[in-house]
Amino acid sequence: MRKSPTIPALGSALLALGLVVSAAPVVSADVEPVLRDPEQLAALQRDLGLTRTEAVDLVVRERQARATERELRSALGPDFGGAVFDADTRELTVAVTDPDAAEAVRDAGAQARVVTYGEDALGRVMDELNGSVGTGYPGVTGWYPDVEQDAVVMTVLPGGSDDAQQAIAAAGVDPEAVVISEVTEPPRTFVDIVGGDPYFINDQSRCSIGFGVTEGPGATDGSDDNGGFVTAGHCGSVGSTASSSVPAEGSEATGTFVRSMFPGDDMAFVGETVNWTPTAQVRSSPEDVAGSEEASVGASVCRSGSTSGWRCGEVLAKDQTVIYEQGIVFGLTHTSACAERGDSGGPFMSDDQAQGVLSGGMGNCVEGGSTFFQPVNEILDRWNLELVTTG
Repeated sequence: MRKSPTIPALGSALLALGLVVSAAPVVSADVEPVLRDPEQLAALQRDLGLTRTEAVDLVVRERQARATERELRSALGPDFGGAVFDADTRELTVAVTDPDAAEAVRDAGAQARVVTYGEDALGRVMDELNGSVGTGYPGVTGWYPDVEQDAVVMTVLPGGSDDAQQAIAAAGVDPEAVVISEVTEPPRTFVDIVGGDPYFINDQSRCSIGFGVTEGPGATDGSDDNGGFVTAGHCGSVGSTASSSVPAEGSEATGTFVRSMFPGDDMAFVGETVNWTPTAQVRSSPEDVAGSEEASVGASVCRSGSTSGWRCGEVLAKDQTVIYEQGIVFGLTHTSACAERGDSGGPFMSDDQAQGVLSGGMGNCVEGGSTFFQPVNEILDRWNLELVTTG
């Protein structure tokens, strides 16, 4: 078992790896509209310390990196070991488990790194931990596969190393494939008992709308056009009512939690809506969601919430297991963007691509924090939903 240095809740030790391109900034005209929203652009510049030109260039490079990662994942098959984007160098590094595959990575314009385990092997370690550890080790707050370290990172509270060692032993996994890393506080959900756009659950708690969706062909209610939105499952259970805080044409917009899962997953679909028409817009932004292509680890990501507005950071890890007080949740994505109470369920975006809905996190937007989101594509696939996009 390897030991990793202590990391703060903010997750300041960002993963670094990227696409080989020239150092000169490139501003692409077709990306400008994505960043035209002043609030989102200001958040990206503020939270990542970028100029306007650098922010636009980052989006261009990340778009290129997503395409390269997608092509190499398909071309390399089982030799593909994962990929990480470095927002500082604008480079994509692709891990391979077979040295002979490195040449194909370099030919595609990315950096190659030969690893021992790789994405698939680390996924098997995750499966063993997910299936055996649960919430039985109070010092352990979760675990996730780290492509850069080529290991599964198990996060623990101060003094929780013994619990981590017991959890690793109980799962029967290779201890050399696990790194223990300390965090300063346990994760929590961000629903607010009082408070994208806000909505209220049973006229009590407040969350944030994720993305507008419609039900796909073969929907359980027999309709293929029943619209609504996706959000976090911990915001409400099946049958709970959802209502807007702003009247629509003189009457309040309402909906019902038709689907909800938490813990295990943290996803929900609010349907049966009245006065709520799903759109491709996020919060008050004039920009639209164009799709849901998944961003690389290390790529920039921005989230919108009814409490803290636009907040940006970087993707720190994917497929993370998180232990909340309410139970264990699998398959979340960890980011360095902060959040506040009432932001739960709100959307995460990378470029013009939908990424997920806010589950929970650590810290806040005053002292600094990090967040976890439920990937949106899993929600769409699980319940046969279609994202409302510009297409």
